[in-house]
Amino acid sequence: MSWQAASGLRGWLVQRLSAVFMVAFLFILFALSALSPDPWSYGQWRGMLATPWFNIACAAFFLSLLFHAWIGVRDVLIDYIHPQGLRFLLLVLVWLSLALMGLWVFQILIHVIRL
Repeated sequence: MSWQAASGLRGWLVQRLSAVFMVAFLFILFALSALSPDPWSYGQWRGMLATPWFNIACAAFFLSLLFHAWIGVRDVLIDYIHPQGLRFLLLVLVWLSLALMGLWVFQILIHVIRL
């Protein structure tokens, strides 16, 4: 198996596993919301985010989302943008934007724990 084939298989596997995790997380979140007698208030959301297990699960969800998005956009750009310079520039811009979004999410999650 060549390196490129292994890279494609790895990307495919990461996308599938991240999708399964995200669906499971959202299913549990919606189930908890549906079983709750009242709509969740801001205070309840904040209280849930302050618990370590939920905060870690949210961090894992957003990390999975960022990896999932990176692999999808990367593959589309590699397949459809043929000029090497433009492809590299777009890949760097996508990576930087996803990295900044990830930092923003983790800053929010850390901020909630501190308060």
